[in-house]
Amino acid sequence: MDAVVVVRAGSGPEVLLVHGGAGPRTTWGALSVLGDRWRLACVHRRGYPPSPAPRNGQDYEVDALDLAPLLVGRPHVVAHSYGALGTLVAAAAAPGSVRSLTLIEPPLAFFVPDDPDVARLEHLGDAVLTHGMDTDPAELREFLRLAGAVVDDGPLPDGVAVGVRRAHGARLPGQVRPRLDLIRRARVPVLVASGDHAVAHERICDALVVALDGERAVYPGAGHFVAAAPGFAARLDTFLRASEN
Repeated sequence: MDAVVVVRAGSGPEVLLVHGGAGPRTTWGALSVLGDRWRLACVHRRGYPPSPAPRNGQDYEVDALDLAPLLVGRPHVVAHSYGALGTLVAAAAAPGSVRSLTLIEPPLAFFVPDDPDVARLEHLGDAVLTHGMDTDPAELREFLRLAGAVVDDGPLPDGVAVGVRRAHGARLPGQVRPRLDLIRRARVPVLVASGDHAVAHERICDALVVALDGERAVYPGAGHFVAAAPGFAARLDTFLRASEN
């Protein structure tokens, strides 16, 4: 397979940015202020130009293979939503290659079993990934709002519809079981962040930070796109500086 494209800007130690369902610009634009201190390396996952299209839909296992060679220089890694799944698989395979790990609202429902809010979030996500634009309209809009899209009761905006079609057929997050014990054993510094906009995301992140023995951060104001929330860039900068070793 052709390699994915990584666009780099800024100077300093490398921070690898792995987006989720939304593209790099939407996900990471607010972090450009860190370019004076850090070399920001925006990964374009498969299906997000200029990277090649995936062969069989979005797949966190393929993401992990794409990320593996990008860890050779031992970067800091910041991952959002679906992008955190492949990131965790890659980091668990080579935990010594990750200088630090920041995880923003990953869809890891299995950490909180028997929780109705988490189960609802997983159901909605699975429905959209399985059925795409044929998802029940009410459930599709409910999921899109949780995922940060601004939608009303009319036709979906073109950009949102493109995202739904891109996600259709993706490998379901519920299948992943990353070896978090290997990351924790390697003492990788971890920051788990959320936006305080959905109780399911908060509970998943609360459980994940315990599993990884990491730090917890909550930054409201930007919904699912926590990297754009007021104060988050400064908090990330502080965490990255403390993780330099």
